[in-house]
Amino acid sequence: MSAAADEGRILSREAAPEEAQFERQLRPRSFEEYVGQEQTVASLRVSVEAAKLRHECVDHVLLYGPPGLGKTTLAGIIANEMGTTLVTTSGPAIERGGDLLGILSNLNEKDVFFIDEIHRLPRVVEELLYPAMEDFAVNFVMEKGLHARSIKHRLAPFTLVGATTRPGMLSAPLRERFGIFHHLDFYSETELARIVTRSADILESPVDAAGAREIARRARGTPRIVNRLLRRVRDYALVHGHKVITDPVARSSLDREGVDARGLDQLDRRFLTAIIDHYGGGPVGIEAIAATINDEAETLAEMVEPYLLKIGFVTRAGTRGRRATREAYLHLGKEPPASAGQAGLFE
Repeated sequence: MSAAADEGRILSREAAPEEAQFERQLRPRSFEEYVGQEQTVASLRVSVEAAKLRHECVDHVLLYGPPGLGKTTLAGIIANEMGTTLVTTSGPAIERGGDLLGILSNLNEKDVFFIDEIHRLPRVVEELLYPAMEDFAVNFVMEKGLHARSIKHRLAPFTLVGATTRPGMLSAPLRERFGIFHHLDFYSETELARIVTRSADILESPVDAAGAREIARRARGTPRIVNRLLRRVRDYALVHGHKVITDPVARSSLDREGVDARGLDQLDRRFLTAIIDHYGGGPVGIEAIAATINDEAETLAEMVEPYLLKIGFVTRAGTRGRRATREAYLHLGKEPPASAGQAGLFE
């Protein structure tokens, strides 16, 4: 993310060390503690219980959806419920086959191996992963030429949990080797308010029901963001001498942070403003928007656009690009053009 886009934005692609420690402190450790994603949790609970009864490892799991919805947390819960260890890495971090082989060789039986951004694995690493997932073995070639020979290295049975925000970028051979697939969707305000209440209790920062709802309302349907907003509100309440986080305290704090009533921050507003002011409401491609606001197209596609699509501020006009809706104009205090359709879309 560019420096310009990062200004005023609470959510970034990678958490700072103190933010990561904060998230780990609040992360649920069992299915009982996990809030939301009921269908996914119920299905995973059955898979884990069945694996324990058969004394086997859980089948490989692919979790996909926008960032911050709990994919890492679910991988940790699977490991906890199985009584094994969670080993984590990311696709870009594994650059060579030897890196993957080193990790796989050190896994114990039934361990959970979590790969975030699995769609970004290098092809040579991905191909080494195929036999590891299917046969719990890897094949590598010793020496070269006439003396070359293939050696099969056995691995302890393990569960691979892959996470991706862009499932369409996964190769078909890799995707087909997963036995369990789950899509994680944005959370409701009620679910996020429950997360706020739970997290505030852990942090020993009292919050009333109205305060929890106000924080949840501005959290973009994302647990990671709701916990970060809670942290900002907690700091504000402490500095200003508020013993309980109420609706007015939460509203005042988040207004100061630049997070508006719909959860939009500076980058979101710049995204919408570019479509409206520079391209007449669209349609416009994501690359053009990125160039206009001096940011990365991948950042906008993964971290900005999904929520704006979810709340109906942006629509995709086929292959032509993105359009701003009537609701986006009104939210930014701009006059919608006369061509606005009844459903809020521009025809």
